Amino acid sequence: MIKLNDYLYEGDTVLKIIQRYSADLKKSAIESHNQIDLVHCNFLLHIAEMLQHNDFLTSESQRIREFYKFMAGEYPFLAFTFKGRIKSLIRSEEKFNGYIVSYISDYYSEHHDYPPITELKNRLNGFHDLIAYRIVISLPRCHLKEGENREKQEIRYLYEIAGELPEFLEERGFTAQEAGNAAENNSPMLKEAVRSYYKDYISNLKEQGYRSLHITFYDNLARCYIEVQLRTKEMDDDAEIGPANHLGYEKRQESERARRNKIPEGECIYFDEAYERGMLLQQLELSRLDVNMFSAANNSLINDGCGLYRGRLILPYEHLSRFQNDLID
Repeated sequence: MIKLNDYLYEGDTVLKIIQRYSADLKKSAIESHNQIDLVHCNFLLHIAEMLQHNDFLTSESQRIREFYKFMAGEYPFLAFTFKGRIKSLIRSEEKFNGYIVSYISDYYSEHHDYPPITELKNRLNGFHDLIAYRIVISLPRCHLKEGENREKQEIRYLYEIAGELPEFLEERGFTAQEAGNAAENNSPMLKEAVRSYYKDYISNLKEQGYRSLHITFYDNLARCYIEVQLRTKEMDDDAEIGPANHLGYEKRQESERARRNKIPEGECIYFDEAYERGMLLQQLELSRLDVNMFSAANNSLINDGCGLYRGRLILPYEHLSRFQNDLID
């Protein structure tokens, strides 16, 4: 079985690793007539395209930056940051295999059979967050009026800003996508006109207290999907260094994907291979990897300059709001 782990110890760059891994995976898939590995190969090539031909990211980030300038004018009393990233190779590989494991397991539990290959392939075409931007806002204490609750005021402004974002970006070549899950977009704080676009993890709290607003756009100029997340500083702290941090999320994913006992081994090659690839990635000792521009002292202390584990930055700096810096351009 071709797996990513075997390519992480030869000192190569992330781009070369993706190219070698996808080429070997394609060769194996053709020989074994494995349709899911061919989808997997195309998924990897899409990531390579983003890393190799990334001129579109300049245009995209500049158009999104226009919203930063709009916010600086409309909310001069707020502090905020804009950040963008391409999802890391390891996280992308985990998610792709995790989709296979969870979909087959859920389908088998309900139908006592395996899903048609066409349904599984369609499920794997739903990656809309390989490129993501994050807007984090904060109301500085010096701007808080007497008797005001800071958290309530920040959340109110966050929903206001969320209400402006879809139309603003659609005027600049983006198309907001329907969220498609009524349980996650029924917040009364969102304007009716934009409510169906958002997954609202503030009104609909996720496990471990994760809070954020998520919206997906299709960039008609770059011809790709992006996800935008909106949070307050407190929400961002919870997600990054608090109980909802990404490491905690990964631990929960481990238990969710440990579904080996549901599927008889050897009956579904797509499940077997995806499960093994996912488990091997979760067992990686990052300090032992040899990938150019990546180093780790352990699985927590990581210096990732190439987007192997943490994701590659699109905007390699923090924008400053007018409250922090009067110079916008």
